[in-house]
Amino acid sequence: MDNRFETTGDFSWTELLTRDVEGARKFYKALLGWELQDMPMTGGEPYIVIKVSGEGVGGIMAMPSQVPASVPSHWGSYVTVKDVDAVAKKARELGAETIVPPTDIPNVGRFFTFKDPQGAILSVISYKMK
Repeated sequence: MDNRFETTGDFSWTELLTRDVEGARKFYKALLGWELQDMPMTGGEPYIVIKVSGEGVGGIMAMPSQVPASVPSHWGSYVTVKDVDAVAKKARELGAETIVPPTDIPNVGRFFTFKDPQGAILSVISYKMK
């Protein structure tokens, strides 16, 4: 199986959280030639899907308002899992700190973001497969 959206343990998505979405859009389009497609979001800023050869590989979004101003723009990675809630439970048992509890993303799936005992942040996700 080589579908990163279904393969447990595969890095499946990467995402830029930034305080300057338009600046990031211009920079990465010029630098890497990415196709950038706006995806309207309910009640918020648009999400920009990064496409390479027509395939979505990541996204760019505004930094959520609850993130402290001291946190710089940064890239985050998502790893595919079958059961986000089970992974969240095990991560906490192993000493991880919850950053974003298991949360549904409409029409996408469910994710969980945590800080591992060494301080690194990672998200896991299970996708709704069509």
